[in-house]
Amino acid sequence: MIIGISAIPKAAAIGKTDMNISPESLQAFAHAANCGSLSAAARRLGKSQSTVSEAVARLEIDLGVALFERGPRKLQLTEAGASLLAHAEEVLTASDRLARHAAALARGQEPRLTLALSDTYQPKQYEARLQELDQRFPDLQFESLIAEQADVLDLVSQGRAQLGLIAAQPAYPPHIAHARLHMSSEFGLFAAKGHPLSELAQVRPEDLSHWRLLRLSSVANDDASADVLPGSGGRCWAAPDYLMLLEMARLGFGWAELPRQLVDAYGFDGLQELRCSGWPRRVTVDAVWSRQRELGPVAAWLLERLLQA
Repeated sequence: MIIGISAIPKAAAIGKTDMNISPESLQAFAHAANCGSLSAAARRLGKSQSTVSEAVARLEIDLGVALFERGPRKLQLTEAGASLLAHAEEVLTASDRLARHAAALARGQEPRLTLALSDTYQPKQYEARLQELDQRFPDLQFESLIAEQADVLDLVSQGRAQLGLIAAQPAYPPHIAHARLHMSSEFGLFAAKGHPLSELAQVRPEDLSHWRLLRLSSVANDDASADVLPGSGGRCWAAPDYLMLLEMARLGFGWAELPRQLVDAYGFDGLQELRCSGWPRRVTVDAVWSRQRELGPVAAWLLERLLQA
C-alpha cells in the first residue's frame, strides 16, 4: 500500500531533521519508479511485494512527502517524487562506489597510481590505455607526470611514481626493472620555418654547428652540457621536456631533436623538419619500475597492458 500525502503526519512533513534513510528504501523507490509497479520492482529485487511497499511507505514518512500517486494501471511519480528520484539514484550510485572501492582495498588494490611518462610514448597509445584504466578501475586516483630520461628513473626510484615510460636506455641501475614495449617513436630534427637551417635542401653536421642546439636537461643530474649531439658546436639551451623544446624551436631559438607525433600535435605548422643524413630515426620505449617496491594489482595490470599493446 502506498501512503498518500494526506496519510503522512504533519510532524513528519514539517521540521524533520533526524532522518535515517535506509538504502533498501531508496532501492525500492528507484526500482518502483523505473518499473512502474510494486510487483515488478519486487520481482527485480527478489523480494515480496509487501516488503517493497513497506519500504516505499517508510521512505515517504521519512521524507515527509508522497512519492507516488496510485493509478489503476501504473504507479505515477508525484512532482516531489520526480524531483527526489535523481537524488535517490545519486545516493545509490555513491553507495555502490563506496562498496566497490572498499572491496578493492580489501583485496590489496592500491588506491592511487602514478605514471611518469616521456613524450616518446605515442599519445594515441596513451589515450587507449587510460580509457581501459578508467573502465576497469573507475575509483582509482590516477596521476600522470611528464618527465624525461634520468628524471623518470629518479621518480620511480624515489617511489614518487610506480611505473615509468622512457626512451630505451643502454643500461639501467640494478634496482630498476625494465621491459621493452612493442612500439617505437620517430624522431626528427626540426627548426622554425624561416630559420636559416630550414632553407637548406640538405643539412650537414657542420651546418648544425653554426646554430644553437635545443636539448633536454635533467633535473636529476642538472647537467645541461652532457650528451650534446654531434655538430652542435657546444652551444645549447636546455629544457626539461620535449614540449618546451618544441616551443623554443618554434620561436626560432635553435634546432632540436623532437618526436614527430609531438610536432604534428603541437607544432601548429610553425616547424620545418630538417633533411639530415641518419634522420629521422626510431626510438624504442621501455617501461620501468623499482625492484625495491612490489607492484600493486593495478600497476601490475597496467604494466601488462602496456607490454601487450
